[in-house]
Amino acid sequence: MQKRTLGTTGPAVSALGLGTMAMSSGAYGIADRREAIATVHAALERGVTLLDTGDHYGTGHNEMLLAEALRGRNRDDYLLSVKFGALTGPGGGFHGQDSRPAAVKNFLVHSLTRLGVEHIDIYRPARLDPAVPIEDTIGAIHEMIEAGYVRYAGLSEVGAETIRRAHAVHPIADLQIEYSLVSRGVEAEVLGTVRELGIGITAYGVLSRGLISGHWTAAGPGDHRGRMPRFSGENARHNLALVEELRRVAEAKGCTVAQLAIAWVAGRGDDIVPLVGARTRDRLAEALPALDLTLTADDRAAIERAVPKGSARGDRYPAALMASVGVGN
Repeated sequence: MQKRTLGTTGPAVSALGLGTMAMSSGAYGIADRREAIATVHAALERGVTLLDTGDHYGTGHNEMLLAEALRGRNRDDYLLSVKFGALTGPGGGFHGQDSRPAAVKNFLVHSLTRLGVEHIDIYRPARLDPAVPIEDTIGAIHEMIEAGYVRYAGLSEVGAETIRRAHAVHPIADLQIEYSLVSRGVEAEVLGTVRELGIGITAYGVLSRGLISGHWTAAGPGDHRGRMPRFSGENARHNLALVEELRRVAEAKGCTVAQLAIAWVAGRGDDIVPLVGARTRDRLAEALPALDLTLTADDRAAIERAVPKGSARGDRYPAALMASVGVGN
């Protein structure tokens, strides 16, 4: 497994990380616990060291699932990236973010308990809390780093100004943000900012939640993608037509659509680590060879013709959630 370092101050991690959100029911429909655990084991056996979760994924279920999958493993063999602070309630839904210093420490102790570990490797607020200065939030993470409960500070889905303010309090290892062929808002200002400051990128949504995986059909029961603009009606038909153009490029390259899309993100810079939300061993096995795929200038030009920048239709989140992110589509 290739390795990449998250920024100038962060840890060395596998060149591809495993996102585990879809391994808990309530995100992309009903999940299979046994297959999820087997997929985590397969990832570790193939050298994947970066495991990404959130304390709100499955309302805590995801962390407990990871604890079960990691039981008996050497703690030095994997790194846990955890998002905190997203507020939910019975019946689901997103109700904002709580990033007060006292809340940071409260969320942290619950994550440590559910995961069954003594420290979190990278700890980050899931979203910006508009009621709390980012300096206060990162200051609380800094305290937890000094106390030994956290190793590195991270950020998620914030803009350039917030990144600068946070980094001035404590070095930020990486920014987690959506980045794919159809989600390139990060390129406008944020990518240049993190590179100037020596901050890495962990890119989630590299397959746009399955939309550009080459396997998408339709959202089933309990799958919240059915409520996302890019997956709805005419938007979905338009976007899937782009995928078919991408499929032609992939077939000419001798790879799958998913492998091509992952390789494109990985090839945007050695400071970028794609997170793949594989919840089955088959999808993981498909994703891993993307790291060995070399894209030529001609390949990149063909990809750009197939999926021109800004060609996707529909926001990546419903309107209420788009308001919570610091970067657009």
